[in-house]
Amino acid sequence: MATEIINNEAQTRYEVVQNGNLAGFAEYKLDGDQVVFTHTEVDPAFEGQGLGSALAKGALDDVRATGRTTVPLCPFIRRYIDRHPAYQDLLSRGR
Repeated sequence: MATEIINNEAQTRYEVVQNGNLAGFAEYKLDGDQVVFTHTEVDPAFEGQGLGSALAKGALDDVRATGRTTVPLCPFIRRYIDRHPAYQDLLSRGR
Protein backbone atom coordinates (compact mmCIF):
# COMPACT_ATOMS: atom_id res chain seq x y z
CA MET A 1 0.00 0.00 0.00
CA ALA A 2 1.27 3.47 -0.88
CA THR A 3 1.29 5.84 2.08
CA GLU A 4 2.20 9.52 1.81
CA ILE A 5 2.55 12.27 4.41
CA ILE A 6 1.73 15.69 2.97
CA ASN A 7 2.01 19.12 4.56
CA ASN A 8 -1.22 20.77 3.40
CA GLU A 9 -0.18 24.32 4.21
CA ALA A 10 -3.45 25.79 2.90
CA GLN A 11 -5.37 23.90 5.59
CA THR A 12 -2.52 24.01 8.15
CA ARG A 13 -2.39 20.29 8.65
CA TYR A 14 -0.29 17.29 7.82
CA GLU A 15 -2.23 14.59 6.03
CA VAL A 16 -1.68 10.87 5.74
CA VAL A 17 -2.89 9.57 2.40
CA GLN A 18 -3.12 5.87 1.64
CA ASN A 19 -3.64 4.76 -1.94
CA GLY A 20 -4.97 8.21 -2.82
CA ASN A 21 -7.44 8.32 0.09
CA LEU A 22 -7.19 10.79 2.95
CA ALA A 23 -6.81 8.57 6.02
CA GLY A 24 -6.08 11.16 8.70
CA PHE A 25 -4.55 14.49 9.59
CA ALA A 26 -2.66 16.42 12.26
CA GLU A 27 -3.76 20.05 12.54
CA TYR A 28 -1.28 22.71 13.54
CA LYS A 29 -0.79 26.43 13.98
CA LEU A 30 2.41 28.29 13.23
CA ASP A 31 3.71 30.53 16.00
CA GLY A 32 6.95 32.08 14.82
CA ASP A 33 9.36 29.18 14.41
CA GLN A 34 7.13 26.81 16.37
CA VAL A 35 4.66 24.28 14.98
CA VAL A 36 1.86 23.94 17.54
CA PHE A 37 0.06 20.62 17.01
CA THR A 38 -3.55 20.97 18.15
CA HIS A 39 -5.45 17.88 16.97
CA THR A 40 -4.77 14.55 15.27
CA GLU A 41 -7.40 12.28 13.79
CA VAL A 42 -7.38 9.02 11.81
CA ASP A 43 -10.51 7.92 9.98
CA PRO A 44 -11.93 4.82 11.74
CA ALA A 45 -11.81 2.93 8.43
CA PHE A 46 -8.00 3.21 8.53
CA GLU A 47 -7.37 2.57 12.24
CA GLY A 48 -5.06 -0.24 13.32
CA GLN A 49 -2.75 0.12 10.34
CA GLY A 50 -0.08 2.29 11.97
CA LEU A 51 -1.09 5.34 9.98
CA GLY A 52 -1.32 7.59 13.04
CA SER A 53 2.28 6.77 13.93
CA ALA A 54 3.36 7.25 10.31
CA LEU A 55 1.61 10.62 10.33
CA ALA A 56 3.29 11.72 13.58
CA LYS A 57 6.71 10.59 12.35
CA GLY A 58 6.33 12.28 8.97
CA ALA A 59 5.09 15.53 10.49
CA LEU A 60 7.87 15.63 13.08
CA ASP A 61 10.50 14.79 10.48
CA ASP A 62 9.22 17.74 8.43
CA VAL A 63 9.34 20.02 11.48
CA ARG A 64 12.97 18.98 11.95
CA ALA A 65 13.79 19.52 8.26
CA THR A 66 12.43 23.08 8.39
CA GLY A 67 14.51 23.93 11.48
CA ARG A 68 11.42 24.61 13.57
CA THR A 69 10.46 23.32 17.00
CA THR A 70 7.13 22.00 18.20
CA VAL A 71 4.58 22.50 20.94
CA PRO A 72 2.54 19.28 21.07
CA LEU A 73 -0.80 20.37 22.55
CA CYS A 74 -2.36 17.35 20.84
CA PRO A 75 -2.16 14.33 23.18
CA PHE A 76 -1.43 11.92 20.31
CA ILE A 77 1.63 13.87 19.11
CA ARG A 78 2.75 14.38 22.72
CA ARG A 79 2.60 10.62 23.43
CA TYR A 80 4.44 9.88 20.19
CA ILE A 81 7.29 12.17 21.24
CA ASP A 82 7.31 10.65 24.74
CA ARG A 83 7.66 7.16 23.22
CA HIS A 84 10.28 8.19 20.66
CA PRO A 85 13.06 10.08 22.48
CA ALA A 86 14.79 10.95 19.19
CA TYR A 87 12.15 13.68 18.80
CA GLN A 88 12.64 15.26 22.25
CA ASP A 89 14.99 17.84 20.76
CA LEU A 90 12.08 19.27 18.75
CA LEU A 91 10.21 20.37 21.87
CA SER A 92 10.12 24.13 22.29
CA ARG A 93 11.91 25.17 25.43
CA GLY A 94 10.05 27.17 28.03
CA ARG A 95 6.62 25.77 27.14
